[in-house]
Amino acid sequence: MLTREAIAALVPHQGAMCLLDRALEWDLTRILCEAESHAAPGNPLRRDGMLPAVCGLEFALQAMALHGALSAGGARQRAGFVSSLRDVRMATDRLDTIAGPLRIEAVALVAEDSGFIYRFDIAGEGRSLLSGQAAVILP
Repeated sequence: MLTREAIAALVPHQGAMCLLDRALEWDLTRILCEAESHAAPGNPLRRDGMLPAVCGLEFALQAMALHGALSAGGARQRAGFVSSLRDVRMATDRLDTIAGPLRIEAVALVAEDSGFIYRFDIAGEGRSLLSGQAAVILP
């Protein structure tokens, strides 16, 4: 298991913008993380006192970046640009009211030096909250 501090050393996001609290398991194609920062009043993605479900995309993107770093032998993942989102489904309006940790799973479909494509699912309270596919270009 990786802690928040270990995760912050591997992803481009630092301080409060590092949203993942734990990496529970990973292999060559998949990572499973947990986050509790969705409920924090100081979450930097909150707007008007709430965390909209669409902000879950950032949790998924950070899990993808972490998986890329771990797959590259622990080299810090460089910042990338989201090039596409597909088949995004939201089953809730907001994340800050979800009790307990969010579980973020990302499965690599394509992983290259120039970018990656992952399917992702964010679950909480025993159900899928946000899922889809994201492609990221690494400059």
